[in-house]
Amino acid sequence: MQIRTPADLDGLGYAAGDGLVTVVVQHARTGIVLMLAHANREALEKTLVTGELWFWSRSRRELWHKGATSGNTMRLVALYADCDRDALLALVEPAGPACHTGAESCFAGRTTLPALASVIRERRSAAATESYTARLLSSENLRLKKLGEEAVELALACARGDVRATADEAADLLYHMLVACAGAGIGLDDVLQVLDARRSAAAASEEETIDEQ
Repeated sequence: MQIRTPADLDGLGYAAGDGLVTVVVQHARTGIVLMLAHANREALEKTLVTGELWFWSRSRRELWHKGATSGNTMRLVALYADCDRDALLALVEPAGPACHTGAESCFAGRTTLPALASVIRERRSAAATESYTARLLSSENLRLKKLGEEAVELALACARGDVRATADEAADLLYHMLVACAGAGIGLDDVLQVLDARRSAAAASEEETIDEQ
């Protein structure tokens, strides 16, 4: 269930958590789980009204505006309750690191594409190495040549109807695409932002069509 208004907060399982519900915070585009915190009804209402995340600090016993001190605020994109209505998923666009240590996330694990993009970014910023990624990043001609080759190989695998080869070639193309983007100064998040904007525009267009019917 999506939580859109303060009225949607009625019926959440505050009682089971001593007046609090658990909030899992996830990056809206990359899917990285950023942090976990707790919120009471007042904090959730402030989140909905301000569009930025608010929590309840169990140690300080007070409301907590994420990023109020550090500037690393989190803009709310969407808020969902789980099937039992005793936990929430907050999809956000962070303005900086989520963790007090300065790390992007309070958790070490990452989903596959963000993890791959992170490795490529590290290869780009590090001193020259003998890795394949570093060689691609050091030669525009080589990385664009490989990008074209992988695109053709994927098309041929699709044409043959070879399921395994298609998956393999698609993986190769994704990797080389991310390297090519990194070489051009573009990160995975930039690409996902464009896709997200297109999806939002398509959804808005569908809603307008429905309203006109």
